[in-house]
Amino acid sequence: MLRLRINSRRLIGSILLAGTLALSGPLPSAAATVVRAGIGITNNPFYRASQLPFHAPAFDRIKNSDFQPAFEAGMKQQDEEVARIADNPAPPTFENTVAALERTGQMLTRVTETFELLTGADTNPSLQQVQEIEAPRLSAHEDAIHLNPKLFARIQSVYRERDRLHLDPEARRLLNYDYQEFVLAGARLSPADKTQLTRLNAAISTLTVQFSNKLLAATKAAALVVDDSSRLAGMSPADIDADAHAARVRGLAGKWVIPLQNTTQQPALVSMSDRGTRHTLFEHSWTRTEKSDANDTRATIGRIAMLRARAARLLGYDTFAAWRLQDQMVKTPARVEQFMHQLVPPATARAAAEASAIQAMIDEDQKAAGKPPFKLQPWDWDYYARQVREARYALDPDQIKPYFELNNVLENGVFYAAHQLYGITFRERRDLPVWAPDVRVFTVYDADGKALGLFYCDYFKRDNKSGGAWMSNLVDQSKLLGTLPVIYNVANFTKPAPGQPALLTMDDVITLFHEFGHALNGFFADTEYPSLSGTATARDFVEFPSQFNEHWALYPAVFNHYARNYRTGAPMPPELFEKIRKSRLFNAGYDMTEEIAAALLDMSWHTLAAIDPQQNVDEFEAQSLKSNQVDLPYVPPRYRSSYFLHIWGNGYAAGYYAYNWTMMLADDAFAWFQEHGGMTRANGERFRAMVLSRGNTEDPANMYRDWRGRDPTIQAMLKNRGLETVSKSQRRER
Repeated sequence: MLRLRINSRRLIGSILLAGTLALSGPLPSAAATVVRAGIGITNNPFYRASQLPFHAPAFDRIKNSDFQPAFEAGMKQQDEEVARIADNPAPPTFENTVAALERTGQMLTRVTETFELLTGADTNPSLQQVQEIEAPRLSAHEDAIHLNPKLFARIQSVYRERDRLHLDPEARRLLNYDYQEFVLAGARLSPADKTQLTRLNAAISTLTVQFSNKLLAATKAAALVVDDSSRLAGMSPADIDADAHAARVRGLAGKWVIPLQNTTQQPALVSMSDRGTRHTLFEHSWTRTEKSDANDTRATIGRIAMLRARAARLLGYDTFAAWRLQDQMVKTPARVEQFMHQLVPPATARAAAEASAIQAMIDEDQKAAGKPPFKLQPWDWDYYARQVREARYALDPDQIKPYFELNNVLENGVFYAAHQLYGITFRERRDLPVWAPDVRVFTVYDADGKALGLFYCDYFKRDNKSGGAWMSNLVDQSKLLGTLPVIYNVANFTKPAPGQPALLTMDDVITLFHEFGHALNGFFADTEYPSLSGTATARDFVEFPSQFNEHWALYPAVFNHYARNYRTGAPMPPELFEKIRKSRLFNAGYDMTEEIAAALLDMSWHTLAAIDPQQNVDEFEAQSLKSNQVDLPYVPPRYRSSYFLHIWGNGYAAGYYAYNWTMMLADDAFAWFQEHGGMTRANGERFRAMVLSRGNTEDPANMYRDWRGRDPTIQAMLKNRGLETVSKSQRRER
């Protein structure tokens, strides 16, 4: 997943810290001198660009009390910078208006990017309080820029002259981008409507922060506490030790704690043989934010959806989704739904076939134990699916974990693949401060030895870390500002007990490759303007490089380089790899259906009309799943509405479909590599030059077409995801 970048300024009030229009670099001489709590702003670590390599944040100097003064001073500074542009008596030009806007807000950007990292990966009550205070102020600040009539008049003037200005392609793209951004943000509204929009945006921004904080607290509170180790039967000794360690960290010695991950299903359900414990753990996950207490998110998200619809209507659109998709590849909600509904029949049909096999396994298991059969439920799926997998492929997940030690997968898998394709290398460094003890830092070097930037990785779960995995920047690449990227990946892998290795599942391995695909998109950025750099692309394009990079995890030359037993160093036996390869499509119907269900649920929420009342969340969710024909009783959506962080807090509103859309792009792109010799430097360099380095400097559909030689097709996706055979069978039946 990609954290919403601060220079992606498209979402109505759904991003906490939006509004900055440029990225890190030297502080202008007219800096603000706001003072908070008696401390001069000139002593604030965000006042100037960091003096550390690549302007990396000085985490050893940054205190909780630094953030609010820096936000206030940064907003004041940018207000002054924008005012100078808007009030400039000289006729508007690209340089004195559009390029000048790219240079504004550098202090605000510094504090924003560090704050977003910490509130996602290492938050605390003080930072959460700053979030709630600053969210409406930052929303108003963003609106003040986008709704400034004099500033928009200058941008509009340059835009109208664009055909006579002889701009280079990137400059022309930036001009078009800024003009569209301002229009979509309400620049053409009447003064009264601008005031109303500002109020809506502030309310939505506040609610978004409240949702994120409620969800974090609810997820922590819903961790399953076990008093009797017999209830953990079936789990590996290492996992049980990790749960005991998690309990000790919480001051619960003598017990076991299973923290929740952000998805509906939980990893421990794969191995738990006690059905009662499975049911309890699933219910803890399913109802984490629906306990009618202070952390219940239902009223919050119902109001967010309603206010988003009202803001979209004010901007001239029937729904939030219609507004949101204007600058995406798909363009319209109708095209999203058409695409998604192509996948529903084959995915649900395959899931139904998988359910039949699992039910047969349950019946056989119960009969052998002399117990009555029971009907397959969501909390049974993973446990019995594992047994079906083992019966079909003789593949036990615990067999493969010893070959997937975290550091080895990272360095000899993820980094190795990047070196083979693009020639880049990595050197770990221990001279830079980090935000948590487990964080590692690497300098990334290009094939010619020049530094590309810094890479931070923070992989273990903490109670104060948001769920899931993501990538974002602390500094963005920009030739205009003279900056190179500082990038981080975050995940939530189970931390082993002290002295034990961190062993990954195959899914965890895929996550490492996925998030580093985003990082490559950032490291290879080669653009002039920060607003177009790296991952600042359309939401339904930005997951393409990351999902494409997943393909190398099972590529034989890469897999054989990292899949080695952590005890002996021996490579994984070929027959075990073959079992993994053959079982790759196992459970594909379930996996696709739970993700499609979540994507269609997202679209249902964001195609509400402004006249619709605030919804009853549970009833609305049930109706959405039913009407979209994804209400399989044994396949819950990957994210339930009430804990769907992607769409209520992380910038994927009306955009969760993008994971499937970009899956299509990624599978089609990997097919091109296979057609042209696979993992070669020539293929990697071509992909880097024509896609990964381009950011948002051209239309993504044109960019893909230029590289691929044609538009993407769905055939490779259907084949790779095990849906092709189902689709053909359905066509024959009709």
